[in-house]
Amino acid sequence: MAVISIVITVVVLTRNFLLKREIKRAEKQLNDLNNNKTDKKVDLIFFDKDMEKLVKEINIQIDVTKQANAEKRRKENELKQAIANISHDIRTPMTSILGYIQFLESNELSLEKKAEYTAVVKSGALRLKVLLEDFFELSIIESADYPLKPEKINLSQLVLEVLVGFYEQFYQHRLEPALHIPEEEINIIADSSAVKRVIENLVVNAIKHSNGNVSIRIEKMQSAVQLVISNNVEQLNEHDINHLFDRFYKADKTRTEKSTGLGLSIAKSLMTKMGGDLTAALKDDQLSMICKWKI
Repeated sequence: MAVISIVITVVVLTRNFLLKREIKRAEKQLNDLNNNKTDKKVDLIFFDKDMEKLVKEINIQIDVTKQANAEKRRKENELKQAIANISHDIRTPMTSILGYIQFLESNELSLEKKAEYTAVVKSGALRLKVLLEDFFELSIIESADYPLKPEKINLSQLVLEVLVGFYEQFYQHRLEPALHIPEEEINIIADSSAVKRVIENLVVNAIKHSNGNVSIRIEKMQSAVQLVISNNVEQLNEHDINHLFDRFYKADKTRTEKSTGLGLSIAKSLMTKMGGDLTAALKDDQLSMICKWKI
C-alpha cells in the first residue's frame, strides 16, 4: 500500500508540475501575442483534456479579436477616405463659387455677364446642397436606430408611380424605358419610403450614365422578388462593378460634376437595412442593378 501511495503521489505531483509549466508557457505565448511579438496562436506540449478545452477557447477569442481589429482598421480607412472625398467634392464647387463671386464684385461687368456668373454660383451652391444632404442621409441610414416600417407593398404599382416622376428626365435624355412588369400584383414586405428612395436612386443612375436604352423589369421567383434596372454603358469593367456601392465612387470619370457618388451607397444601405440585397452585374456592356427581396 505504501508503494502504491508513493506512486500515486509521484504521478499527481508530476502531472501538477507539467500542468503548471504548461500554464506558464501559455501565459508567455499570450504575453508575446499581446505585445505584438508574434501573431501565433497558443499551442500545447503537455496535453490535458481540460487544458486543451481552455486553449481552444483562447484561440477562438484570438481569432475573434483579430477579425474585430481588421474590421476596425477597414472602417477607419473607409472613414479617412470618405472624409478625403467629401473634402475634395466640397472644395471644388466652393472654389468655383468664390472665384465667380470675385468677378461679380467688379463694377465693369455687363448685366449679361452678371446674370451668367450668378447662374454659375447658384449651380455650385445647389451642388453643395445636394452633396451635404446625401452625405447626411447616408450617415442617418447607417445609424443603428434608423426607423423602418415594414409593410405589404405592391412593388409593381410603386415602380410605376416612381417612373411617372421621371418622365421629363427620360424625355430630355431621349430615353424610352422598356418596362417588363407583370400584370399580376407583385407584393413584398418592406418600408415603402425606403423602397421608393432605392428605385429613385437607381433610375437616376441609369438615366445619367446610359448611352442607350434603359430596361426595368420585375421578376417573381420561388422564394424572392427581383427588381432589375439595366442600361447600356461604356468603359465600365469588373473593377468598377466591385466598387460601385462604395461611398463617393464614380466609375464615369467624365461626369463627376453630375453626381455626388453617394446615390448607390444610399440605395445599398437601405436595401441592407430592409433585409434585402442590392448587387450589380455587367454583361456585354450592359449594367444591371438587381434588388432582391425574400418572400
